[in-house]
Amino acid sequence: MKKNIKIIGSGFSSLAAACYLAKKGHTVAIYEKNESIGGRARQLKRDGFTFDMGPSWYWMPDVFERFFGDFNKKPSDYYELIKLSPAYRVYYGIDDFIAIADNLDEIIKTFDSIEKGSGTILSKFMADAKSNYDIAIKDLVYRPGVSALELITKETAMKVGQFLSNISKDVRKKFNNERLIQILEFPVLFLGAKPSDTPSFYSFMNYADFGMGTWHPKTGMYDVVRGMESLAIELGVTFHINGAIEKIIVENKKAVALQINGERIDADIILSGADYHHSETLLDEEHRAYSEKYWESKTFAPSSLLFYVGFDKKIENITHHALFFDVDFNQHAKDIYDEPKWPDNPLFYANFPSITDETAAPNGMESGFFLIPLAPGIEDTEAIREAYFEKIIDRFEALTQQSIKNNIIFKESFCKNDFEEVYNSYKGNAYGMANTLLQTAFLRPKLKSKKVENLYFTGQLTVPGPGVPPALISGKLVAELIEKHL
Repeated sequence: MKKNIKIIGSGFSSLAAACYLAKKGHTVAIYEKNESIGGRARQLKRDGFTFDMGPSWYWMPDVFERFFGDFNKKPSDYYELIKLSPAYRVYYGIDDFIAIADNLDEIIKTFDSIEKGSGTILSKFMADAKSNYDIAIKDLVYRPGVSALELITKETAMKVGQFLSNISKDVRKKFNNERLIQILEFPVLFLGAKPSDTPSFYSFMNYADFGMGTWHPKTGMYDVVRGMESLAIELGVTFHINGAIEKIIVENKKAVALQINGERIDADIILSGADYHHSETLLDEEHRAYSEKYWESKTFAPSSLLFYVGFDKKIENITHHALFFDVDFNQHAKDIYDEPKWPDNPLFYANFPSITDETAAPNGMESGFFLIPLAPGIEDTEAIREAYFEKIIDRFEALTQQSIKNNIIFKESFCKNDFEEVYNSYKGNAYGMANTLLQTAFLRPKLKSKKVENLYFTGQLTVPGPGVPPALISGKLVAELIEKHL
């Protein structure tokens, strides 16, 4: 039976769900509160510079291939991919960095050159990580988080110990060099938790990193948004921007309509890809499945302080992606998760898309994107933002041995307050709810409302969790669940 389905938000999970539901013949409309679609993956354009405002790492290309393949399409039908070589650099000091190659063989040689014998250990570690990847990404994450039984398979039974240990402990058993340990711990930060709080099984993120490589859509991650939008339109999905939802209308315990700018928009089914906590505030309190106490008790992924910077010259001694680990990795993690505060000495990430994509900046210039991970719910003022920009730019200049401050044409910042205002993000988190052991799979907020019929959710606060590939999967899972309950 074909339904009239309204979707709140236009991030990756909403776009994916819309495509799957439209393919089934439903009438699907997406309502986006902002003036452009894409959710956190929007673009910023200014003075000839272009920035991806959110996601900037294209990992797990097989998940994108599987998504488009479900529609007899390929990613290349919509955008071109470039494999980055090197994938990224990790900076520790002046002229002191480790370059991560675009293939595992070279990465193994790099490890061995830093810690003798670690290349062989890495090879074995990656074989196990690939096994976990095959179990997790090709199977487990495509389950809807309805029951604990979804996690019990012959393959997971053989790896039960990896759910009881953690990434940090596992990596430190195998490697001694602190730099190599940090590089292996880094990918799980995408899952939104400390390596010491992330089950060992999540080493599949290391396979996503070293085994599959880091890619870049030719003119940025927004290429993927545009590709999914094109597919959705081909399938009959309609889009409505500047459409902030004021209320989800419930009658007789069934979601029946949205209220947008004072107007009632009727629906047979409502799906929210917006922040889960915010989406439930659009319901009267009696219809909310999760209390404020519930949300307060959960571990959320970090917020971020972001800077989008235009430079009037090319930047030297840098790669497309760069991590700056010249300060205490563990202390910064404590400042996010254990005793939340602004870090005295922050780790940071820098991304220069114009190194790969000449359209990202005017000729002879550079676009730079800087990110500092922060505790969610932290104080956010312009003065603090400016002080931290000075901190990281001073370090950037020292580590890369160049002067760039006087070459800044403009900079725009985005932080916790903006995540709350622009994305209705709980405590201004940037990545959703962390994938800790007690917040995995069936232990995450449900795709289907427990209190309201015909109301569903998708995105990074539900299954499978944070990240762009999981968002595509979340959209598929909720579309299948909706079909199942029709």
